[in-house]
Amino acid sequence: MARSAYDQSVFVNAPFDPDYAPVFDAVIFAIHDCGFVARCALEEDDSARVRVEKIYAIISECRLGVHDVSRTELDPALGLPRFNMPLELGIFLGARQFGRGRQREKRCLVLDRERFRYQAYLSDISGQDIKAHGDEPARAIRAVRNWLSSFADAMLPGATKMAERYALFLSELPDLLDEVGIERDELIYNEYTTLVVGWQKVNPWG
Repeated sequence: MARSAYDQSVFVNAPFDPDYAPVFDAVIFAIHDCGFVARCALEEDDSARVRVEKIYAIISECRLGVHDVSRTELDPALGLPRFNMPLELGIFLGARQFGRGRQREKRCLVLDRERFRYQAYLSDISGQDIKAHGDEPARAIRAVRNWLSSFADAMLPGATKMAERYALFLSELPDLLDEVGIERDELIYNEYTTLVVGWQKVNPWG
């Protein structure tokens, strides 16, 4: 039986800064390569809509969620940490706990740079099976692939193979961008996912 849009949608809660981009891009690739659809706040640019309401809406449409809480550094200008990722994780867990019907079926993967580092700043999620990526795209792919394998309709390629596919995609990305006339630093989220999905259709792992 084909999965519903809700069952195949994965909410991605992660930093959007340039330093995290290699891991973020790898996570998006892995989600789609596993046969799911990545969703995040970047998919909709609507200045008339309050950001948190957009996040509520996307979370409500996703059974699964990948939450990266690795960005705890102080902002160099403000001297304060960024709390968006823990907030969105809390919204997701709250939807599972207090929502009705299919909302209670939500499942999530929590990522950090180091597996037990979160205990020093987010101890309320103790007991969660946190996976570490060490800021390495290949490790992030492995964590996402292994977790999503429990929800996939078919056997997935191994994490090593998926990381190899991602490396091949990256090697071909400059030519793909040339074809559509977009510079790498101009590429926005929806365009990136379109290129990922298009490449995966031409290069199916099955």
